[in-house]
Amino acid sequence: MSTMDLLGLREEQLKAGYSVCRLINEAVKRGEGRLTKEGALLIETGQYTGRSPKDRFIVLDELTKDTVAFGKTNLPLSEEVYRNLLQKVKSYVEDKELYVIKAKAGASENHAMDINVFCEDAAQAVFSSQIFIKDQDREGFDADFTVIALPNLKANGKEDGIHSEAFVVISFTDKVVLIGGTKYSGEIKKSIFSVMNYRLMGEDVLPMHCSANMGKDGKTALFFGLSGTGKTTLSADPKRFLIGDDEHGWSEEGVFNMEGGCYAKCINLDKDKEKEIYEAIRFGSVLENVIVSDKGIADYCDGSLTENTRCTYPLEYIDNRVDEKKGGHPSTVLFLTADAFGVIPPISKLTREGAMYHFMSGYTSKLAGTERGIVNPETTFSALFGEPFMPRKIEEYAELLGKMIDEHNTEVYLINTGWSGGVYGVGQRTPLKYTRLMVDAALSGELDKAEFIHDEIFHLDVPVSVPGVPEELLHPRKLWKEEAEYEATAKELARKFKENFNRFEGAAENIVQAGPY
Repeated sequence: MSTMDLLGLREEQLKAGYSVCRLINEAVKRGEGRLTKEGALLIETGQYTGRSPKDRFIVLDELTKDTVAFGKTNLPLSEEVYRNLLQKVKSYVEDKELYVIKAKAGASENHAMDINVFCEDAAQAVFSSQIFIKDQDREGFDADFTVIALPNLKANGKEDGIHSEAFVVISFTDKVVLIGGTKYSGEIKKSIFSVMNYRLMGEDVLPMHCSANMGKDGKTALFFGLSGTGKTTLSADPKRFLIGDDEHGWSEEGVFNMEGGCYAKCINLDKDKEKEIYEAIRFGSVLENVIVSDKGIADYCDGSLTENTRCTYPLEYIDNRVDEKKGGHPSTVLFLTADAFGVIPPISKLTREGAMYHFMSGYTSKLAGTERGIVNPETTFSALFGEPFMPRKIEEYAELLGKMIDEHNTEVYLINTGWSGGVYGVGQRTPLKYTRLMVDAALSGELDKAEFIHDEIFHLDVPVSVPGVPEELLHPRKLWKEEAEYEATAKELARKFKENFNRFEGAAENIVQAGPY
């Protein structure tokens, strides 16, 4: 059965082939948004200003029962509940016109996936057109996977067998994603990312929640990290060329972007510190939940709607970019964390085993606004720096990372973009200018000849010095007023690491020993 038949759609219902300009005009005409002074389309997403993890499900069936790691992250949904929701979707769209975006996920000729996104709202069609790789000239409506986004279709929660009015349901068997009850565009993007993270592992390709860029020397670097840790900001480097800001695959050919655009957080966006992102906000971009005056002037410091304000723009809006959206095998991998305890060194070098340990741990402090209900930073461990989007077993991804590091002699560093000198609320966040200098030193190979000190609590190798960075900043212990307080806090965080890693009962001993003592 085709997806069109599955959803009960007829071709005459579909608005296909619309340009971005026409979609924006439709969105404004329909009252879905308005233009800012710079020409960006401003929308508000209402109740849902971030992802809603408890409303995201994967259908449990013959295909997924042995291939998906079901649990607290990958929530299972019975085939019966799925079929009932599918019927609700079919009834809802029976007499509606939908915008259609034909696109691709994956810039690799060998590993790309054709996708269709059917949108109730023109604004979400603009988003889909700009975030994915454009493929509007593809004939017909056949695709490898289809998303149908219906923000005005609300479920009945428990009566429908789910938790609330919102739902994001992935069926790998039917190759469809059903989204209802939420206007947050990130659900569209992340559902396709989840599909790719399942699909690519079956092709021996490592899917990654990371940014990627390339130096003038042609060397590729990867930046892993959860939202708010600095992936987008650090990878949009005026001295380097951006491959992509969020989702990539690492194949036998090298690194490739899964997307055609960027989805950047813009709370406290600074036009001097984040020039590339700031200048990308213009006609064709979509602003989500940013406060804008009657004169169309955006206030990026105002988080009254949410701290998770966002901007979507095509990669072509970044001057320093790699047009092919591909790079070679990475010479350097950076794991980014935002440590609210204030005890992780701002930069440290990892062994292969240490890289696998921290990849499986995925430690950071979850920042306000990234998910509903998060107000203050919370300590969290999100394996692979993106566990909510990784359907298979964590160990499978980590094993493939270790293999890739070995095969391509890749250097791996842990970068703390969070706090030092005390816990969140007492210490200070590491200034971006110093983080950039540390990243530069790692990418240039300058740290290859550096002297390192071994951190006995976290089992990390910390450089004695980095050009341009105050030496005391490299060693958090020196910035705390009371060394005993630092020691106790560091050991408490180390305990949390070990407690979390206990979930991986079959982990090799050399990987376990690479983590905090």
